[in-house]
Amino acid sequence: MKILLLLPRFPYPLDKGDKLRAYHQIVELAKRHEIYLFALSHTPVPHDSCSRLLACCSAVRHLQIRWWESAWGILRALLSRRPLQLGYWSSRRARRAFADWERQVQPDVIYCQMVRTIPVVEGSSRRKVLDFQDALSLNTLRRMQRSHGPLRLVLNYEYRALQRVEQQALSLFDAATVISPIDRDALDPSVHLVPNGVDTDYFNTKHLTLNTRHYSIVFTGNMAYAPNVDAACWLVKEIMPLVWKQCPYGVRVLIAGADPKPAVRALAGPRVTVSGRLDDIREAYTSARIFVAPMRIGSGMQNKLLEAMAMGLPCVTTTLAATPLGATPWEHLLVGDSAAELADLIIKLGIEELHDSIADAGHRFVQERYSWPAAVAPLEKILNKQ
Repeated sequence: MKILLLLPRFPYPLDKGDKLRAYHQIVELAKRHEIYLFALSHTPVPHDSCSRLLACCSAVRHLQIRWWESAWGILRALLSRRPLQLGYWSSRRARRAFADWERQVQPDVIYCQMVRTIPVVEGSSRRKVLDFQDALSLNTLRRMQRSHGPLRLVLNYEYRALQRVEQQALSLFDAATVISPIDRDALDPSVHLVPNGVDTDYFNTKHLTLNTRHYSIVFTGNMAYAPNVDAACWLVKEIMPLVWKQCPYGVRVLIAGADPKPAVRALAGPRVTVSGRLDDIREAYTSARIFVAPMRIGSGMQNKLLEAMAMGLPCVTTTLAATPLGATPWEHLLVGDSAAELADLIIKLGIEELHDSIADAGHRFVQERYSWPAAVAPLEKILNKQ
């Protein structure tokens, strides 16, 4: 089968969840099908990133959208009551380039990631499958509920516009997929579930020289992404003071991830390290005893939790992040929804027996349930009309 894949971002390096999902789907699908990649970008794509994708794709094409094209696209989206992010990722040049690439490739199916790609592909008459990935309207609603002032007004507009375009996408595309049941419920029962996976060969301590556990707690993620920024600030400003009150000595926190916003950088101090981007994120996992993901906003499945569990770290998180995994609280991970609850769980993991029990059960859970081949299998059937 010849698959033309349309992405709103070039899928390497793997510093964002959507890029990680797309990359591993490409790797798995390329074992049995011809993959032709068309990716948008707002920055230049390094040669080594292209080489990574050329190793598994039949051909790769990327187009850099200029800042003024995004600005014009946002204005046009506002005038037509479409989501602003559709405008940001849209340009007439991108539509023409994609249409030309489609004519050259003559694919059996076009597979698109996220509603952001709709303006580029909506003119095509070929069979199309959309990976919603998350219910972006739900994600935006959660952000809006924790925002104030002008930002709340902007997010309210985007939430309502995303609701409309997500429903329109159900008729524009021949099939659609999403990561978690919660996001499917927010969209439509007809949307297919295609979960995320984790590279358990890579996220595994057996090939690593283990670092000294310099930190008690680690939280990772793209630190320019609003849900991660909110979680990092909540962890350091409200949760950790409760932990430090009970355990005043030696409890240190590592916040690791690319592009930390000023609000995240400001968290750094004697007991908190903000590392920024690490060449190998596994270094963050091996340097800590506990992984804490205090997610209050966002949607979809948290890859960071899958990675931490695969690395053998006991995890503490919220209901919002735990539910999409299907993991069992107090068996595979610990779950709390207030600063006091999360602080209490972190303190409880100081008990060695509980620490090791949660770590081992979480590791087995991910190994058995979240391999990438298993995650991509239902997608392959959808693309192949099975």
